[in-house]
Amino acid sequence: MGGGTFEELKGGGAAIALDEIEISILRSLAVQLLELIGPGEPEDADPLAALFAEGPSEPPSDPALARLFPDAYGSPDGTGDQGVDQAELTARSAEFRRFTETDLRTRKREDALAVVRSLDGLTPAGDGAAVLELTGELPLRWLGALNDLRLTIAARLDITEDDESAVLFRLPDDDPRKPMVMAYLWLGGLQETLIETL
Repeated sequence: MGGGTFEELKGGGAAIALDEIEISILRSLAVQLLELIGPGEPEDADPLAALFAEGPSEPPSDPALARLFPDAYGSPDGTGDQGVDQAELTARSAEFRRFTETDLRTRKREDALAVVRSLDGLTPAGDGAAVLELTGELPLRWLGALNDLRLTIAARLDITEDDESAVLFRLPDDDPRKPMVMAYLWLGGLQETLIETL
């Protein structure tokens, strides 16, 4: 098994060999993502009440959270549906957010927790590497978490989809953004090879 890329498991799923540093970085990033998303409902919360609980209606002010929980009907910069009044788009987005963001946060939290828990179960062998095997729902949980981590880092680095951010990928080694750019690229590679195995 090649280091740093997911490979298909016989019988379904994916596997990757990770060393201690990679495990530590992935776990740390997933924990930071959990902190960013925020705490979930208490375990003793009434499940029936949770069904009718309303989420926030305002978009998050943190750019990373705004990337994780975007407006459903465009954004205040006018990039929404053509021919629809901006006030109407804002009202539609608020209503959609109110009824969906809580569930979306829960799913993103569960994805990040799945990453932390599966990494906590790894013990590197004598060669310093451990093989992580993802089966069942874990590959999709990991895929969701890797995507969320990349979106978060992209927001912190101010990388946009249509942005010519190539300059970020050629930063000098002493640039303080370099570790985040390297993590962004590495997570992209992990995400790509995991998609290929599914």
